[in-house]
Amino acid sequence: MLVAGEASGDLHGAALCRALRELDPGCRLFGMGGARMTAEGMKLLVDVTANAAVGGSEAFGQVARLYRAYRELRAVLEGAERPAVLVLIDFPEFNLRLARAARRVHIPVVYFIPPQIWAWRGGRVKTIRRFVSLVLAVFPFEAPLYRRAGVPVEFVGHPLLDQLERAPTREAARRRLGLDERTAVVGLLPGSRHQEVVRVLPAMRGAAAEVLRAAPGTRFVLGLAPTIPRDLVAQHLAGGPPVEIVEGQTHAVIRAADLALITSGTVTLEAALLGTPMVVCYRLSLVSELLARLVLRVPWVSLANLTLGRAVVPELYRQTTTSAGLAREALRLLSDAGARDTQRAAFGELAGQLGEPGVGARAARLVLAQAGAA
Repeated sequence: MLVAGEASGDLHGAALCRALRELDPGCRLFGMGGARMTAEGMKLLVDVTANAAVGGSEAFGQVARLYRAYRELRAVLEGAERPAVLVLIDFPEFNLRLARAARRVHIPVVYFIPPQIWAWRGGRVKTIRRFVSLVLAVFPFEAPLYRRAGVPVEFVGHPLLDQLERAPTREAARRRLGLDERTAVVGLLPGSRHQEVVRVLPAMRGAAAEVLRAAPGTRFVLGLAPTIPRDLVAQHLAGGPPVEIVEGQTHAVIRAADLALITSGTVTLEAALLGTPMVVCYRLSLVSELLARLVLRVPWVSLANLTLGRAVVPELYRQTTTSAGLAREALRLLSDAGARDTQRAAFGELAGQLGEPGVGARAARLVLAQAGAA
């Protein structure tokens, strides 16, 4: 059984499903995920990826739906056709509860893309030590942290390394999107959750208008996440400058862009690995932001800065995620080749820290070994 609760988890889970079936064509895959995991042969029992929430207060509205999903999956774990192994993918609030249920019935638990105990809620490592059989770490600094806490762990590398091998070159991406090589292009990545788009896209739209006034001829291309309806994005772009909405080509949008305005999340790491300079922003509710400030153990939110351990890309928070703030940072980067090159140099350093391609196969072998030992 595999369990993912967000669009990024569905993406990484799909790669793992594919690798599992390649190594063991007879293995039966089922669980919670989305369209990508289904396409790779997993029987979908539950899908909450389109309704994932960001922040503490925002998640309250999803509690009933997630509890129903939890009860359904727990029933499978306790049933006659229980899985040989449970694979958890990110989504820690939900998945750690499911790990507890699995261990009660002696099912081994593998955690792929584990909780970021190094960033916040470090006390969860005690729960992980009790209920998780093996952690598959995706960042190199995670393995020693878990090992010191007494948690079995293997560093497999970040799954984006596999996915980005198929990303187009800048030239190919621009041809695919119909963009002239000499045109300044700004990519907009407003997120994969409804709340993210509603909160951030109006500021991006306003920033695009200011950038266009200062740099006429700039093109804007928005990479639409599969969990976001096109009409929602169109609604929040209305009244702004022309923005081309592109579905299913996020990597092409990132690669084609001279600069990306990005909502904090996995996509910041994708942009870094693809070498695209960026400005990162996010907007939580006031309650969620206050909660985050109480529990966060690091000064950054973007995975690029977190992985490198220093401020490489600008981050705008709730109060500073404004059209003027985004436009100011965007225009600074667009006009300063040295600043863009500084980001790219740091991104090259980051890529060298995340391991080598073949992450899916390495993870799949370890999952199958746990299943065989059950």
